[in-house]
Amino acid sequence: MSLKGTLKDFGIGDILQLIGQQQKTGTLEFRIKDQEVRVGFRDGHIIKAESITRKKKDLIGAMLVRAELITETQLEAALEAQRRTLKRLGDVLVASHALTAERFQQMMQLQATETLYRLFTWKTGTYEFIQEPVEPDADAISPLRAETVLMEGFRMVDEWPVIRRKINRDDMTFERLKALPQARPGEEGGELGVIGPAERRVYEEIASGRDLRKLVDLCCVGEFETCKALYNLVNGEYVRPIYPEGRVPVPGEERLVARVAGAVARVVATMAVLSGVAVVGARVEWPGAADAAASGFADPAAQRQISQSQRVRIAAALEVFQLEHGELPEHLDALVDAGLLTQEELRYPWREEYYYRRLPARRFVLLPPLR
Repeated sequence: MSLKGTLKDFGIGDILQLIGQQQKTGTLEFRIKDQEVRVGFRDGHIIKAESITRKKKDLIGAMLVRAELITETQLEAALEAQRRTLKRLGDVLVASHALTAERFQQMMQLQATETLYRLFTWKTGTYEFIQEPVEPDADAISPLRAETVLMEGFRMVDEWPVIRRKINRDDMTFERLKALPQARPGEEGGELGVIGPAERRVYEEIASGRDLRKLVDLCCVGEFETCKALYNLVNGEYVRPIYPEGRVPVPGEERLVARVAGAVARVVATMAVLSGVAVVGARVEWPGAADAAASGFADPAAQRQISQSQRVRIAAALEVFQLEHGELPEHLDALVDAGLLTQEELRYPWREEYYYRRLPARRFVLLPPLR
């Protein structure tokens, strides 16, 4: 199997899903300008992800220093020992008791996942998948399911615009306003507006002079999770942002802006929904659709074209449903019950149901079936 093309024609999500579903083994290379990322797959699972053009600040040693897990002196000594002995940097650091093997492995995993999730911000570039044997590196990461990376990547893309409304400058700092509520047994986070382990981790690291970039380095949960945690803490009024100019947002000011922006957004959304109604009511007749259906839509290009049209109609129907009911449905079947779509329009293409997940803040994820 050889797969190559541009990201304008075939997106990151489609590529990962295809390789994961078919349980392929090989190397997937992405290129854009002066950047190159290689992702290794074994039986559809991601076992390595590395930036060939990784900048010095993104090297694992630099990450460990910025996270204050080791010192510059310890890193220099470890690099010198590595040159003399040809041992891996992790082995040298662990042998010198600079940090534990478990902690080093966690940072290697973080480095790999950050490399993967940055791919979801690429809008242009090329890709090529070469089917070949792939062996894990000595500092192997825990295998990641392609579907899991896909879902997490789309969640980030979906939630980033909301988070960036408040957490929008690397040089902004934060001040604690009140204590967090007591943790509950089995407490989980992961959603906008929820206080969980990531929020508690970030809250503990907030200190005078520590800006957003430093908090990302220290918390070791990734850039997105750190920013989302700060967004939740600011929204819950547990902390407040402070800008370099010394200006602190006036109490209630952000809510006023949000109300004005919300009013404008509702007008825009209504116009979009009205346009979408026409799309919802339309029935696209593809040339040779009957023959394609009979053959199970074996042509991937036809599948993608039909799927794109279906997702436009489903998204428009979801907007109409939200406008009428004040919230998104828990399941896509509600669109059929409301008379907005037929059951056939919820299939990919007319075989399996789309993956749908309702998110906070009236947002949702809609993807082709994850198998």
